[in-house]
Amino acid sequence: MLRRILAVAIVAVLPSFSYAGPTKAEWQAVVDKAVAFLKANQKPDGSWGGGPQAMGVSGIVVTGLLQTGTLPDAEPAAKGLTYIEGLVNPKAGHIAGADPRVGLQNYVTSVNLMALVAAKRDAKYKAVVGSAADFLRKLQWDDGEGKTEKDDFYGGAGYDSKSRPDLSNTHFFLDALKAAGAGKDDPAIKKAMVFVSRCQNLKGEHNDQPWAGAINDGSFIYSAAGGGSTKTSDEPGAPLSGYGSMTYAGIKSMIYAGIGKDDPRFKAALGWAKKNYTLDKNPGMPNQLASRGLYYYYTTFAKTMDVLGEDTFEDDKGVKHDWRADLFAALAKRQKADGSWTNENDRWMEGDPALVTGYCLIALGYCQPK
Repeated sequence: MLRRILAVAIVAVLPSFSYAGPTKAEWQAVVDKAVAFLKANQKPDGSWGGGPQAMGVSGIVVTGLLQTGTLPDAEPAAKGLTYIEGLVNPKAGHIAGADPRVGLQNYVTSVNLMALVAAKRDAKYKAVVGSAADFLRKLQWDDGEGKTEKDDFYGGAGYDSKSRPDLSNTHFFLDALKAAGAGKDDPAIKKAMVFVSRCQNLKGEHNDQPWAGAINDGSFIYSAAGGGSTKTSDEPGAPLSGYGSMTYAGIKSMIYAGIGKDDPRFKAALGWAKKNYTLDKNPGMPNQLASRGLYYYYTTFAKTMDVLGEDTFEDDKGVKHDWRADLFAALAKRQKADGSWTNENDRWMEGDPALVTGYCLIALGYCQPK
């Protein structure tokens, strides 16, 4: 009798929230349609996309396939991995082909490194992944490029070693190093946090930029370099307001660096996310640009929520959200009849159905039914 009373008492104090995400059948149906689309639209050489961009698009697609259950020796992932293997440049150390355009080397190497890690073939890819990580470290703006911590380029990564750094390239760079085994004490991650912190609308000891306190809401902008830039407006001199994809990238980067939840930077960023929780738009974008970078946002949101390690996300009104269920619903209702996704706002190549479908599979990989 006492045991039964204790059991009832325990149940009574447990949170009433329960996971309400998709069923396994619902999730699998969406994934299967996407895989069928990608299989039907794969090029004979195993790639997706066109021109030099195919090297990066294919890495995103292969990662999405592998993270949603396609085996590395099954099509279309197997042919995609063979294509990526052909991009390995042993002499240079990157995974961007024999003679890549310089401006593609960081992003392309980062996404292809993550694809090889997702294949879980350490014996085959360990050396390639290690060389690629070493190559990426050389692209970071630091003492090697004559930059000190006083410089607004310091710690960031751009499209290559000559490009102005930005938070988008920097968080892909950090994703790749993390996938390759880098921990919070890795020098490259520590240096990156100098740049990441300067991308936050938060004046304080970690952001000494003259614009840092103008908005001061904890959000993150596209780049702190060169006086700061954002993507919430195309007008020169527009306020440096932050937005969802970069703010979640900032939160994720802080977690990688071991920055605790009591740190003012983390608290401010999480506070902005709580105030702006939505899957209906890329939050922070003005209404006329609501869908700009939407699918990039979905992948960044999913990765960040995963590393936060909570099944629910409580917004600033105290409402607990089953973020996996919300994300799945947003993706499922936007999937086209042929299994693909695409964005009518074609900014940042989101008009390419292969790229966007790859983004969506990556996001779906983080909201699988329990």
